[in-house]
Amino acid sequence: MNTKQPSLDTVADRLVELSNQPFGGKAKGRYRIAVKLVRDLAGRRRLYEDDIRALTRALLERGYVLIDMDNFFVVMNTNTFVNYRRANEESLA
Repeated sequence: MNTKQPSLDTVADRLVELSNQPFGGKAKGRYRIAVKLVRDLAGRRRLYEDDIRALTRALLERGYVLIDMDNFFVVMNTNTFVNYRRANEESLA
């Protein structure tokens, strides 16, 4: 683990970079990453709610979504959601 803690903005930049790198059989795109690896990137033993919230905001500013799945995070581009179907009042009736 790093002794110097990078800013969460720096961690967000690195997570965005990963989205554009080929791995896992895909050229780029959404991916999941273990909480431990994000802690390592951040140079921290723990990620607190405030840290995750700040990282989520930093990624949103860059056009990405961070989804906390307890043991791992999912990183996705916000454009992924553009073509999702929308629920409306009629669909809820």
